[in-house]
Amino acid sequence: MKIYRFYILSFIILLNFTVVFAQTLKEQARIITPFDQDWAFNLGDAQGAEKSDFDQSKWRKLNVPHDWSIEGAYDKANLTARGGGYLPSGIGWYRKSFNLDESFAKKKVTIEFDGVMANSEVWINGFYLGKRPYGYISFSYDLSKHLNFGKGKTNVIAVKADNTVQPASRYYTGAGIYRHVRLVATDAVHIADWGVYITTPDATAQKATVKVKTNVLNESGQSAQVMVETSVLDATGKVVKTAQSKQTIAPGKNASVEESIVVANPKLWNLETPDLYQTLTKVTLNGKVVDDQLNRFGIRAFRFDAATGFWLNGKNFKLKGACLHHDGGAVGAAVPLSVWKFRLARLKEVGINAIRTAHNPVAPEFLDLCDHMGFLVMDETFDTWNSAKNNGEKGYNRFFTEWWERDTRDMVMRDRNHPSIVIYSVGNEIHDDLNSAEGFKKYKDQQDLVHQLDPSRPVTMALFRPANSKVYTNGFAETMDVVGQNYRENELVALHNQKPNLKVIGTENTHVIQQYLALRDNPFMAGQFLWTGFDYLGEADWPQITNGQGLFDRIGSWKQQSLQRQSWWSDQPVVHIVRKEDNAGAGDWINNWTPTDFDTYDDAKVAVYSNCEEVELFLNEKSLGSKPKPADDSPRLWDVTFEKGSIKAVGKNKGKVVTTEELKTAGVPAKIVLSVDKNKIGNTWDDVAFVTAKIYDANGNICPNADQLIKFTITGSGVIDAVDNGNINSHEMYKATQRHAYKGVCMAFIKGNAPGNIEVKASADGLDGAAVKLEVISK
Repeated sequence: MKIYRFYILSFIILLNFTVVFAQTLKEQARIITPFDQDWAFNLGDAQGAEKSDFDQSKWRKLNVPHDWSIEGAYDKANLTARGGGYLPSGIGWYRKSFNLDESFAKKKVTIEFDGVMANSEVWINGFYLGKRPYGYISFSYDLSKHLNFGKGKTNVIAVKADNTVQPASRYYTGAGIYRHVRLVATDAVHIADWGVYITTPDATAQKATVKVKTNVLNESGQSAQVMVETSVLDATGKVVKTAQSKQTIAPGKNASVEESIVVANPKLWNLETPDLYQTLTKVTLNGKVVDDQLNRFGIRAFRFDAATGFWLNGKNFKLKGACLHHDGGAVGAAVPLSVWKFRLARLKEVGINAIRTAHNPVAPEFLDLCDHMGFLVMDETFDTWNSAKNNGEKGYNRFFTEWWERDTRDMVMRDRNHPSIVIYSVGNEIHDDLNSAEGFKKYKDQQDLVHQLDPSRPVTMALFRPANSKVYTNGFAETMDVVGQNYRENELVALHNQKPNLKVIGTENTHVIQQYLALRDNPFMAGQFLWTGFDYLGEADWPQITNGQGLFDRIGSWKQQSLQRQSWWSDQPVVHIVRKEDNAGAGDWINNWTPTDFDTYDDAKVAVYSNCEEVELFLNEKSLGSKPKPADDSPRLWDVTFEKGSIKAVGKNKGKVVTTEELKTAGVPAKIVLSVDKNKIGNTWDDVAFVTAKIYDANGNICPNADQLIKFTITGSGVIDAVDNGNINSHEMYKATQRHAYKGVCMAFIKGNAPGNIEVKASADGLDGAAVKLEVISK
């Protein structure tokens, strides 16, 4: 295995976000080795696979992150059933061999996993390191005492992941080493895991105080007098200011060093300009830098107010949020960062400015992306405590008593420097008895632990049917920093009206207008989080395999609720036309003017979603009249006798046209048109290009009823990683090269595997094919 010795500040690359810091080689201290490449994998149990001399010659070779469950076939008989989306479960083994130079013998060597699903067990050279039941949590093991060093001396890491017991959750979990892995080597005197904690207690445009608390461990056999130096760096890597502190640490002990650094005229982190700073922390012993660490942070001030809701940097606005599960559709639980970037960008188009991590810790790079893109985050720990949900799950509730404290501690310490996070949630629709003293204590213990680890943020949980559980009358609500509730918005409004000193927020909400108005019309409502941002795998009844409550489907196609939500939450002029799917006003509202049966479709119920002062509707260039914006922001409705051709909505403000939308009746499908979201991708696991195939008629109109099988081929320096169409009833394989179009659309996920050029072609029987080219670059 190649070891990459690099100073941690040399390059930080997050897709298109690149910051370069020039440092000299003599400053190298911490050694971080990417550990995703060259694993051997076996699906199924393998007796003795933890032993170093185990024969893995017939195992599959692959790189992680890897979700083996998403590679399987849908089957109603799969034990994952409704929760897991009818994909396979079971045991998977991973093994990796590597060598370490003799110089590592004097280092502390740790392996870090960002997440393994689930009930992971890890061995190094046959030695058992431990077990971690919760598949969503990041964790690490010290390998130092069990390693072989030097030329020709091999080490073997073995990982067993077991999600056999099902249903393990109410939604799809995935399976395997589905997040990134790395090897970290440090001196015996080093910064503790997640040992740098940064806050900005005073932050204005004129001046900010950056407080940095650093925990340094001395795992050597002698006392260590260290110098801790902390520098604040701006976005270009320039040192803004530096502070130093001396500390003597006894052998086997740790010391906490606190430093305050004043930054003049800081660039405040906000949603429009999410400017980021970094701290460079160096630990020096006997004149030598023995550890160094970079931590990204943002300078901002926020608060929740009982009367006026949420404030950021002195600006009062609503958290317009969406809940997101951890899966990425066709890629399952192993989600490349490009998928999240694509999805978050689509949510921004709607007007979403906040994300709830429903209902578990997310990958750390997801939070990095929220920092960079300007999203606020509700960071959530658990979907269950001790009591299982009513579908009889056999999941985390089995481990809560033993593991909640460790898992909560690790999530908060890992995540607490992210400026995007403004609130923690410690539970979702918890079924434990919250009327009892024991229920009170469970919540209070978790809230107290979060406050101990990160006193800068409030804590909530997503209450469920509070009137039934009496938490609004038994004193429970008063213990919460911010009262969070799922649905039943009128009850939350009534609670605040009765007890106006309470801070309140909607933690899970549907797409209907009544719930939107509960937020719009009550200044004290800090925000809402829609269920959900994207359709997610699982929590569906066969033949459905995906929950379809998202603003967008799995490939990001717009839906009725996202079109309407954009008219409510976007700051830009919006106009969208929808019609009832079936004649005489039956079926769903859909955004096209191509009924399945032209001959019998006469009575077209039409709605226009718009935030414009006035909307005029035209059918084949004939005006059907104008309508003003309703006070409650409800859609503007027309009864239209259907005609083939064009229907157009024109939005006006102050009498001037500011936006339009036109839908046209499609003819016979004639051709495929390909588009790609970007022309260049890096040859990294996290970078993906999305090639969208749409079926058009001869006149260039999208054919929303087309469902032809589209076959993708690829040449050059790339692979087709997955295909999808967003259909919640489709049982087609994701790891394939073909997919039926759904509503005239399907998508191929393309990855590069070496610098060079790629050509992707799409074909279907009876249609003209298409091709698109892109370039793979080194990253």
